[in-house]
Amino acid sequence: MKNLTLLSATVILALGTSQAWAKVSQAEADKLGKSLMPLGGEMAANADGSIPAWNGGISAPIEGYEKGMHHPDPYVADKIEFTITNADKDKYQANLTDGQRKLFELYPDSFKMNVYQTRRSAAVPQYIYDATKENATRAELIADGNGISGAEKGIPFPMPQSGLEAIWNHILRFRGVDIETQRNQASPTASGSYTLIEMSEEIRFEYSRPEMTLDKLKAENTLFYFKQVVTQPARLAGTALLVKETMDQEALPRQAWTYNTGQRRVRKAPNVAFDTPGTVSDGLRTTDDFDMFNGSPSRYNWELLGKQEIFIPYNDYKLHSDKLKYDQILKPGHINPEYVRWEKHRVWVVKATLKEGMRHIYKTRVFYLDEDSWQIALTDIYDNRDELYRVGVAHEINYYEVPTPWTTLEVFHDLQSRRYLAMGLDNEGRMYNFDAKLSEANFTPAALRREGIR
Repeated sequence: MKNLTLLSATVILALGTSQAWAKVSQAEADKLGKSLMPLGGEMAANADGSIPAWNGGISAPIEGYEKGMHHPDPYVADKIEFTITNADKDKYQANLTDGQRKLFELYPDSFKMNVYQTRRSAAVPQYIYDATKENATRAELIADGNGISGAEKGIPFPMPQSGLEAIWNHILRFRGVDIETQRNQASPTASGSYTLIEMSEEIRFEYSRPEMTLDKLKAENTLFYFKQVVTQPARLAGTALLVKETMDQEALPRQAWTYNTGQRRVRKAPNVAFDTPGTVSDGLRTTDDFDMFNGSPSRYNWELLGKQEIFIPYNDYKLHSDKLKYDQILKPGHINPEYVRWEKHRVWVVKATLKEGMRHIYKTRVFYLDEDSWQIALTDIYDNRDELYRVGVAHEINYYEVPTPWTTLEVFHDLQSRRYLAMGLDNEGRMYNFDAKLSEANFTPAALRREGIR
């Protein structure tokens, strides 16, 4: 974190006040699509050209792709430019996070990073770009940062002036509208053995719908609906979760329900938030680790530290391939590094520090957000002794039939137990369906009960 781009004096001053979330002028917003890409990232290449200029990303399916397929790699011909190992990691100190360096130290003989040419593939639909420009001049945080107004569909703060604004950009980034997925997870033991947990999920993003309006968002106070049902193994099958995420969490906090197969009852679950252990995660992640960070940001003070050029997983189509079996990916200590593609990208660095009087098992979290997509790419997590506790890694691809940048796999490394949780495994399952037609009726306690009984 010593090599951050310095923020302007104006932003530094803003960060020191309680009103750091100001709208930008029309003149600033007009930079979007010109000197800045439409979501706010820098359009230009970096100084030495190792990060190229953004040229629109992948905005349409590549040749040979058909809906329902696992996505063919558009960069299959790219070769590894160099490999970083524990022996030479100090040579790349400026472009590595503390968490990455720790993984090298813990697994000196097996963890490595194959670095490829940087490809700025991120792209989203034009209506998201248009909405982002509109949001830039009107979006603001409310309820002391625990809610948002004046934004719909697009990124709310493409030119963030605070850590809170940047983290809301991640929370509200575009990932489609109605999605059905089969996302599996595993938490290998130290020897590498694991039990695969199979889950079906449905997500309806209210915020991102093309027909969404500011008035409707305000009236309904709903960002998205999420339903998750465990289908395997048999002893867990039917365990289900339903979440309604709100836009103003002070006016109405997250609403959640669970279905317990033993009791055969749906129960309201107000504790499905913050540091409650994640669903069947073996205690290797918290609820707010899902999607790298989700939910109310109210328990932390958020600081925008600036930008840094680091190696992050990107265009991980090889890891996404249906030609791979889970046994080829899941190895002792960490996933198989042969299938991971690392690229140098500019990221926003955001530090979250637990507020005095608040409780969470994580005292400090440092997030690295891809400037092109606002996807959190990496997170370093510290416990209440200020020791590095966990490292989160998001493996991103562009689902170019939409298009949308999103993860194909999320991995959380627990450095103390030397175990990890791999979330989103889909190589042996069906591909995401971005054409699902989901109504609000799919996301009721009654619907949850029906799903759990099946």
